[in-house]
Amino acid sequence: MDSARHGMLARLQGEIDRLESGTAETLRRVPLGHDDVDAVLHGGLMQGALHEVFCDGRHAAAATGFIAGVAQLLAEARYLLWIRQDFSARENGELAMEGLAELGFDPRRLVMVRAHDADGALRAAADALACNGLGAVITELWGETRAFDSVASRKLTLAAQQSGVTALMLRIAAAPQASTAETRWVIRGAPSPPIEDWGAPVLETFLVRNRRGQTGRWIMEWNCDACRFREPQTHPRSLAAEAFDRSSRAGLAAGEHRLAG
Repeated sequence: MDSARHGMLARLQGEIDRLESGTAETLRRVPLGHDDVDAVLHGGLMQGALHEVFCDGRHAAAATGFIAGVAQLLAEARYLLWIRQDFSARENGELAMEGLAELGFDPRRLVMVRAHDADGALRAAADALACNGLGAVITELWGETRAFDSVASRKLTLAAQQSGVTALMLRIAAAPQASTAETRWVIRGAPSPPIEDWGAPVLETFLVRNRRGQTGRWIMEWNCDACRFREPQTHPRSLAAEAFDRSSRAGLAAGEHRLAG
């Protein structure tokens, strides 16, 4: 690392430390709805901070659903900006507004931005985080990239702290690495309980970084009606009536007749 880059990194870290010393305890936390998770997070996820979500390519849909739910809670009815790298859109397909609506999300509050590469996506994210009219900014990157390094992480963290807009990073097919993120999650899909109709989305969630507390693993279900996470619910199923054995019943009736005679 050359001296200029080292100096920039030190200045960014110093500014982050200065802001955190005065605001870490006053920034609002938004509960996710799952009691055990919220307890570990001291009440919920912190607004105006950087949060990361990682998954492998097989669980991209699960991680996308998780970050959509988190963004909806943190944005609190304000607009959400979703920046997608072109390659991620080609690999995963376009986001389905009907699907987001079924999750309880209002697509009218979503603004989509496409970026040619990771560098462009990160520049757009830094600019967007300066707009305090937004509730949250999601930056979706596919694969490993050198663009999101320690300097880029600190820039996003600083921008989020200054504006109060939450920065969310969705990293698909990438391994977690050191950053200034407040929390870091690894998400996988999990089986839904057996029910007669479509089940609610169920996720296996790993909190692998928590700057202010413990980490952990939980199975969480997204409640599409309440738009919150919760413990997976068990749904009673109607059981088929016991099979009626006519031959046994007929034999029993004949025996009763003989005894009565």
